[in-house]
Amino acid sequence: MSCTTEYCPQFFFGYIGVASALIFANLGAAYGSAKAGVGICSMGVLKPELIMKSVVPVVMAGILGIYGMIVAVIIVQRSKLPP
Repeated sequence: MSCTTEYCPQFFFGYIGVASALIFANLGAAYGSAKAGVGICSMGVLKPELIMKSVVPVVMAGILGIYGMIVAVIIVQRSKLPP
């Protein structure tokens, strides 16, 4: 019995990895931004002078989405299509 990949090509799993890297990284970034936004709102009520310092968590959460995109690009470059 030969092992062929006509029904499930090998690069399929690479593209599933790309999709999951983008999806989960951006979901995490959105969740982090939402939580940081709630923190900024409560900080604005309690100590309005510290609002600009509380923007840092939103930026750090947004960077997670960029990291996911970088990982997706690396996976795409390493995926090989059949000749």
